[in-house]
Parts: sequence; structure tokens; C-alpha cells
Amino acid sequence: MGKILTIADLKKQAERRVPKMFFDYADSGAWTESTYRANEEDFARIKLRQRVMVDMTDRSLATEMVGQKVSMPVALSPTGMTGMQHADGEMLAAKAAEEFGVPFTLSTMSICSIEDVASVTSKPFWFQLYVMKDRDFVNNLIDRAKAAGCSALVLTLDLQVLGQRHKDLRNGLSAPPKFTPKHIWQMATRPKWCLDMLRTKRRSFGNIVGHAKNVSDLSSLSSWTAEQFDPRLSWKDIEWIKQRWGGKLILKGILDEEDARASLDTGADAIIVSNHGGRQLDGAHSSVAMLPKIVDAVGDRVEVHMDGGIRSGQDVLKAVALGAKGTYIGRPFLYGLGADGKQGVTTALEIIRKEMDISMALCGKRLITDVDRSILA
Repeated sequence: MGKILTIADLKKQAERRVPKMFFDYADSGAWTESTYRANEEDFARIKLRQRVMVDMTDRSLATEMVGQKVSMPVALSPTGMTGMQHADGEMLAAKAAEEFGVPFTLSTMSICSIEDVASVTSKPFWFQLYVMKDRDFVNNLIDRAKAAGCSALVLTLDLQVLGQRHKDLRNGLSAPPKFTPKHIWQMATRPKWCLDMLRTKRRSFGNIVGHAKNVSDLSSLSSWTAEQFDPRLSWKDIEWIKQRWGGKLILKGILDEEDARASLDTGADAIIVSNHGGRQLDGAHSSVAMLPKIVDAVGDRVEVHMDGGIRSGQDVLKAVALGAKGTYIGRPFLYGLGADGKQGVTTALEIIRKEMDISMALCGKRLITDVDRSILA
């Protein structure tokens, strides 16, 4: 492998090191994957203004997301099954994020549990919540996140039903993996991954198994989702969640101006413009296409963040220019994790930081907090 210079380089390396079913899980969208592709392609269409003869010394990417200091406006997205890209994946990614000074968000559908991640970090991380029909389990999850000292709760709104992802169905995805000839072959061709997995006991959904009623073994995300995700979830549910939680609340999955305006009545601290990485409603607009419209719809009444399609520091810069106060990366850190564990996550963050810093300077800005639509051509 040559020198790692881009997120695409990490992606190639991850593909060589992670069994196909898990690499495909991270890398797939719903149905035709048109929204997944649009998330990336629409960023490429946005052009920057090159400015010269301005002082470029003392640059800083430091800012705040929901009142917390961050070294750059980037957080690690909550991603399911992160611990299947690399053994103990969530724990490694959380440590890398903490050292880098950016938030790590743990998914409800993680392999390592809330308690596992808390045991290896010293600063508070964020927790992402899915609302299940079993309200006792949901309340228990919120209480566990509080006990672990999590400093923000990210409530996902766009997964009441699961979008169909063809690759996962064809691959027979499960955690831990099944032992069919196809799956055994996929794993046998990834010996380092297998060795790391043998050394850890964390191979299923750590937040659920042993915590949810009658769940002693959970291999299929889809069967649990079909049974437990609550299709009746509505705006009024946010009230009891907010009350139970009592801390910073971020709503994830807003892709429409009307929904953005409706979110203003919930008292949430931030909303994330997101289409679930193109994994839910295929044929929807890209996140970055909707971002300026949503920023205009809510003004400064709620902090607007975004995710979906970020593959470089330039993408982050463009999102900030369009009004995002923070961004989230999912696939870029997963590629890093699959490629090289904790160091790979750090490499992904470094690539993004360096590209954002240099691009910001060449646009004639020294502080990320001064970046606005004026840098866009």
C-alpha cells in the first residue's frame, strides 16, 4: 500500500482488511443507492472562491458544538456494528476522537456497550438513541448513558422502519457472523481481522444483549428492528425523552424545512440535517442540498449540524460555509478503523483537518468561526 493521503486511500485498505459482509454494511445505501451517491456528488458541485494577499497566520479550526469545545467542527457519527469493522471498534474510535478533541457518538446498535466505551475514555462521549416499543428498555438506555457521563443524547428520527439495503440481504449480514461456507471463506481471507476478533469477547450488540427483555442472543439487526423499532414515534415523544435525559439533546434525521420548523418546538439544542447516509429513503435529496434551505428555515433558533457525504476537509469547509455549526463523519472513520484500528481513525481525522485548514487559508480565512457563504463561488 502506498502512502495514505485521502479518505479514498483508507477505503481501499479497509476493503482489503475487513470481511466483505461488514465492509459492505458500512459502504451501502438503500435500494439503488442514488441518495448515497448524491451525498458525495453534490459536495463536488460546490465551488470555493480562491482569495490571495490576506494574512494566513495563526489559523484555528477550534469551535463549539452544542456548547462543547471541539478542535474542529467534526464529530464521529453513530454507526451500527462499528466493532465488526475492527475488534473493539467503538472503544478504539472513542479513544482516537478523545485524543483529537472531537466528539464520539456511540450508536444504540454498537458492538461495544456504553459501559465498555466509558471504561476506556476520560472525557464524556455522546450517545445515540433509537426509540423501541419496549419503553422500559429505552428508559434504561437513557439512564445508562447518564450514568456513563454522556454529555449529549442524539435522538435518531429517520429509522422507524428500516430502508432495504440489498448488499446486506445478499451477504446474509449478522453479528456475530454466521458460519456458512460463504461467510467462513470471507473471514478466512482476512486473517488479521479474525485474530483480533478471537482476542475480544465483544461480538454481538453490547447495549442490547443482556439488557433487553428476552434477548440473550441477537444476531440479526433486521429481526430486532422489525420487532422493536417503534413506527408510532412522533414529535410528542421527544418531551418524555428530553425530560428523562435532562441534558443536551440533538435530533438526527431532519431533511425537510417543515420538519426543521417543527423541531423548534421540542427544545432540542441542535438538529442534524441527515438522510442516514443514503441508507433510508432512496431518491431523497442529498444532505448538503437541503442544508442551506434548513438553515434559512430555522435561522438562529436552533444549532444546525449535518452529515452525509463528507469525504474530505473541503466538504466540512463547504458545510460550515452553508451554515452548519458542526458536521459528522461515519464512513471516513469506519474506513480508517477497518484499515488500521485506532491509528486509522486518527489518520482519517488528520486528513480532514489538514485539508480543511489549507483550503480555509486559500479561501482567505483564518478562523473557522469566520467562515460563511462568502467563501463560496
